[in-house]
Amino acid sequence: MSETDVSTAPRPLLLADGRPAARAWSLHPGQRHLNHGSFGAVPVVAQREQQRLREEMDRSPVLWFATLPERVAAARTALAGFLRVAPEDCALVPNASGGASVVYANLTLRPGAEVLVTDHGYGAVTMGAERLARRHGATVRTVHVPLDADEERASAAVVAALSEATGLIVLDHITSATARRMPVRRIGAVARERGIPLLVDGAHVPGLLADPLDGVDCDFWTGNLHKFGCAPRGTAALVARGPLRDSLRPLIDSWGAGEPFPDRFDTQGTVDATSYLAAPTALDFIEATWGWERARAYMSELADYAERVIGEAFAEVMGESAAVDVGMPVGPMRLVRLPAGLGTTRLEADALRDRVARELDVEVAFTSFGGVGYFRLSTHVYNTAADFEYFAEHCVPKLAEWARTPGGAP
Repeated sequence: MSETDVSTAPRPLLLADGRPAARAWSLHPGQRHLNHGSFGAVPVVAQREQQRLREEMDRSPVLWFATLPERVAAARTALAGFLRVAPEDCALVPNASGGASVVYANLTLRPGAEVLVTDHGYGAVTMGAERLARRHGATVRTVHVPLDADEERASAAVVAALSEATGLIVLDHITSATARRMPVRRIGAVARERGIPLLVDGAHVPGLLADPLDGVDCDFWTGNLHKFGCAPRGTAALVARGPLRDSLRPLIDSWGAGEPFPDRFDTQGTVDATSYLAAPTALDFIEATWGWERARAYMSELADYAERVIGEAFAEVMGESAAVDVGMPVGPMRLVRLPAGLGTTRLEADALRDRVARELDVEVAFTSFGGVGYFRLSTHVYNTAADFEYFAEHCVPKLAEWARTPGGAP
């Protein structure tokens, strides 16, 4: 690596006592975690708060569950404030797929209707849309959006596919496999004008955008707080506005069934809701330590550097550019093209991810789109330039070797 490269590396974030930011997490010290975007990472302070709450629950289960709805409502209000939405529009669900499932379970389509999705959609959410369509004698229509499409081209592709048959649009806010934004504002405005419900899958958004729903006109929006928000896993929000909001009911009927939206989501029987209750601790920790604005700026700056360093490393072993032209790119999530033959399908990409974790001690994400494999990097405050320099120096040559060796790729 050249001196010029090193000089452009962002300085690592530190804790208030001068220790590296990673010391606030319990990540394996011998393993580099370069895939925050998939499953997140929970700060120790939030882990301890969740454990404290679990111990309280187990000491006195009767009192715990008797007062749990009020506790969940308080946490929901705090999390709604972080998302800058009204608490009465916000329900808590285990994950974004769960939020989408709530919408699918409570929405009625007319026979012959179409559910419109894109080829960037998250697989589990798209499968839910297919199940919804089968239940009502409808169909799913998939719109192709080129990876390099800017806001105008991407919105035009989706709008051109709308028709009298369109009964629901399902659109990613930030895509998982392709690490790009979608023009939810533009498409939301058209959908509202035509009276078509819009579900926005914002799984990666909380923590990345300061005001996720600013200017976004949609009926339903769901996002994970346990990704870039660093909340305990199993914490997500379902935001609903408009005439369909009050029809939403939890997937589990419980004693809150008679309450209005979103109060009826606060009572879910004997589920462990400590992830919801400890989530504000994680959000507050990052705000108090660095501030979310500074954290987002660091993540984006580090992603710029990581994309460049790893892209150059792949280009050197591939003999051609590994750069990817992504329309509407995302701050801390980037794509770098893999050598030919690696990760060309979702299953192959997942197998490659698992092999790298086992053999190279690095947790990463590989994705595919249109038969091409990509390394999808994602950054957070505990990552440093050295993490990605290590990947470029030690992992890229190994990946190139696997691509060249017959049967070497998983």
